[in-house]
Amino acid sequence: MSQLPQPTASEQAYSQQLKQVIIQKIQQAGGAIPFSEFMQLALYEPQLGYYTGNKHKFGAKGDFITAPELSPLFAQTLARQCQQILQNEKHDTILEFGAGSGILAAGLLKSLEQLGCLPQQYLILELSADLKQLQQETIEKHVPHLLDRVQWLYALPEQKINGVVVANEVLDAMPVTKFQATEQGINEYYVAVDENEQFIWQMQTYENQEIASLIEKYQLPADYESEMNPQVKGWIQAIADTLESGIALLIDYGFLQDTFYHPQRSMGTLMCHYKHYAHPDPLIYVGLQDITAHVDFTAVGEAAIESGLQVAGYSNQGNFLMQAGLLQIMESIEDKESKEYFNFSQQAKILLMPQEMGETFKVMALATADFDDRLLGFV
Repeated sequence: MSQLPQPTASEQAYSQQLKQVIIQKIQQAGGAIPFSEFMQLALYEPQLGYYTGNKHKFGAKGDFITAPELSPLFAQTLARQCQQILQNEKHDTILEFGAGSGILAAGLLKSLEQLGCLPQQYLILELSADLKQLQQETIEKHVPHLLDRVQWLYALPEQKINGVVVANEVLDAMPVTKFQATEQGINEYYVAVDENEQFIWQMQTYENQEIASLIEKYQLPADYESEMNPQVKGWIQAIADTLESGIALLIDYGFLQDTFYHPQRSMGTLMCHYKHYAHPDPLIYVGLQDITAHVDFTAVGEAAIESGLQVAGYSNQGNFLMQAGLLQIMESIEDKESKEYFNFSQQAKILLMPQEMGETFKVMALATADFDDRLLGFV
């Protein structure tokens, strides 16, 4: 692991508060908790977790850069796909899960207004009060006249919606079960604490038919380590229960299952991000670093079908953005010698190129049973 930047004194004090909460949970549980519970606490403990606290997360001064933060081209292109859905007069809503800094929401609203296809309401499901405030400020800065169309929620809407659900880099931040295949069966990773109050790994035997089936199906060798997201089915079912008619666009880094559980991917996909350094140790810097795992898109698709949705499209991000019109947006810039055009060209390369975001990130579209249009981004 490369040398990580040291947290400041105030960051260490912030992290220590969360650390004590987790230690107390471990003690109450008899000495260890499943990693999935540790990840839940590290990311989402109220006021102290990585996503629920007030730490700056996005952009150059944060820990990572998402596609909407990188370039307005992302939102402009995604808006074209949303436009196709919203052109149906009964589709009048966008629901975004975890809107980050709010830059994607602002970009979608601005672009859809230019396309003459504004949704009647833009709902944001956000658990963090600090992020909600940041999102309000971002939208007010970029499209102040559209702020009244935006409504923040702490839970899914009680009334079903018609339109588009957007989840950009949401699935990768869901708590995962971390497991190891052995000659004797399956071990699950737990988190304990040592005499110096440092978090340490602990193994416990684990009986899970779904994981056992994966090990058998893909002939995974002993000592193979990976992750499984136990929340996928429930989350997809919640989308199916919320979406009366329309599509859900899920954008994240991940693979289909045969690649996710390839025998050579023997150390799993768990990764942490701190001040633009990526490293594999989730037990340090609690509350200060993002913890992620790649998405098993086969499991997502199967969960969708079980929930009554259909998989209406699956592609890598590069192909999706090309099909949805990113190059046409570039072509519409009149001054090809301008600094703006040069900057957009550089940003487009990062969004599209396979060695950048173009191949690693995937886009999956889930549609309600009544939706049979061929989606623009997957033609």
